[in-house]
Amino acid sequence: MKKTLLIIFLIIVASFLIGIYFYPQMPNQLASHWNTSGEVDGYMSKFWGLFLMPIISFLMYLLFIAIPYLDPLKENIEKFRKYYDGFIALIILFLFFIYLLTIFWNLGWKFNMNFVLLPAIGILFYYCGILIENAKRNWFIGIRNPWTLSSYEVWDKTHKIGAKLFKASGIIAILGAFSGKYSIFFILAPIIFSVIYTTIFSYIEFQKVRKNK
Repeated sequence: MKKTLLIIFLIIVASFLIGIYFYPQMPNQLASHWNTSGEVDGYMSKFWGLFLMPIISFLMYLLFIAIPYLDPLKENIEKFRKYYDGFIALIILFLFFIYLLTIFWNLGWKFNMNFVLLPAIGILFYYCGILIENAKRNWFIGIRNPWTLSSYEVWDKTHKIGAKLFKASGIIAILGAFSGKYSIFFILAPIIFSVIYTTIFSYIEFQKVRKNK
């Protein structure tokens, strides 16, 4: 655990150092946002373009470290801690990847941002499925709603089906890289469906549990 968190911290430090190194080479306004067609539609100042992502990564890192200590059910988080630490590493690497793509683009490397980014999003979704599959009941991580938090049985059943849906969403997102301007639908549609389905599923399962008591 400590080794993983140290590696994550070093990645964040590296992102700050990269920003400092490339600062003199960057234009005053950096491309920072791309639309569904992969075209730039947003800019920000050089300082924020180079350091906003490292700052966000560092703040998220602190939040992720704090969660296991803040959760009243912290002993349950320890039961799947290796998967949780893996998620922290993956989300920070994901942000670091976006950060590098942004720098390369502003250095003059032109590529289809959506095509490059969607596989990374798909991998992140797929790992979320792995995390959900192993998550034990807690207040911060997983599919948390009044029904899963009220019953261990509902939590386990909901997370079992939720894990499959998130893994499928990851695969669909990766395939969406080849769909051009429609790629955003391959990201949003599966995730929205997964959220709605697991919410309804958990409610129905909770009613079954309460009825059988």
